[in-house]
Amino acid sequence: MQAVSNIYVKEVKGGSFLSPKGYSAAGVEAGLKNDKKDVGIIISEVPASCAAVYTTNQFQAAPIKVSQDSIAKEGRLQAVIVNSGCANACTGEQGLRDAYETRSLVAQKFNIKEHLIAVASTGVIGVNLPMEKIANGIEQLKPGNEQENAVAFQTAILTTDTIMKTSCYTAEINGKTVTMGGTAKGSGMIHPNMATMLAFITTDANVDQAGLQAALREITETSFNQITVDGDTSTNDTVFVLANGKADYEPLTPEHADWPVFVELLSATCESLAKQIARDGEGATKLIEVEVKGAINQLDARMIAKQIVGSNLVKTAVYGADANWGRIISAIGQTKTTVNTENVDISIGSIEMLKGSVPLVFSEEEALEYLQKDFIKINVDLHNGESTGKAWGCDLSYDYIKINASYRS
Repeated sequence: MQAVSNIYVKEVKGGSFLSPKGYSAAGVEAGLKNDKKDVGIIISEVPASCAAVYTTNQFQAAPIKVSQDSIAKEGRLQAVIVNSGCANACTGEQGLRDAYETRSLVAQKFNIKEHLIAVASTGVIGVNLPMEKIANGIEQLKPGNEQENAVAFQTAILTTDTIMKTSCYTAEINGKTVTMGGTAKGSGMIHPNMATMLAFITTDANVDQAGLQAALREITETSFNQITVDGDTSTNDTVFVLANGKADYEPLTPEHADWPVFVELLSATCESLAKQIARDGEGATKLIEVEVKGAINQLDARMIAKQIVGSNLVKTAVYGADANWGRIISAIGQTKTTVNTENVDISIGSIEMLKGSVPLVFSEEEALEYLQKDFIKINVDLHNGESTGKAWGCDLSYDYIKINASYRS
């Protein structure tokens, strides 16, 4: 898929998933969590072309199955209902009935056809949805398109997150200004293909559904599927993209001259959200970015980058500000990729530590100072080809254990 320079795509500071035309949202306290918003909804004024990708965990939660059923009808959505505090995963037939009932309650409340509604849940696995509370929460929802509505929804989807994740970009497509916004939740059990992560992306672009699905699937490989916090993959995770066409131009297809601009717009949105999730890993103090150059192909580059950023030894070294490049080279060697072990370069930030697989003398004091920052860049050059790849993660701290040891309490 052809990409374009990001000069075509502009970030909208202070924008959100409600910045594109024709969307509203709400978030309320339904009692699933103590004194916190826990039920939210996004609604498009009109049915929107949609695309979605889901967790590869074999135990897919009930809401995923219901959303898949909805989208299969005609490839369109008008609303997404979300709850936090309960994943409705591994809950058997009752869980599936509850997810369908949730969809039905939204349809009745907002006069939307059931197959135009997707369902998402996040929280504790193996617990049935408290349907009386869900019904009460849905009844309270009063969507709007102000900033306070965006914040209410974003708050309602959080679990162990410490911050809300949001992004917004614009681009000129077919002579029109197109806006795309997104929000996501995710903090722990993040090892996508995908993980405990929900992402909701809205745009007023008019996009062919098949092209939108293909674009999302490919971009997911270089964004959400390139982040890791703890190596665990969850049961519920989904990325939704809704494109309602309110920018008012002819449907965009992969054959259109401006298709690469749309792809870049979607890529920028997904990468921004993915990096925010990685930075907000449970107990994290630093965002780690690994860039691998000189690989034979992009798959090898991405695999190596993700292996490095996912290594617990690398993550703990970054937390401790220890410039132990040996852990990086060890992670590279664990991958099933083609590596010339006699010609690898490694640097942390601008500090070169390995050149042509030969250790270099470097300043430990300078390395310590760099590793105490909250953004750490690890660079690897394999000198094996022309392909590059990136991955994002976070350090592993004592607090990760504290948070996960008491998750249900």
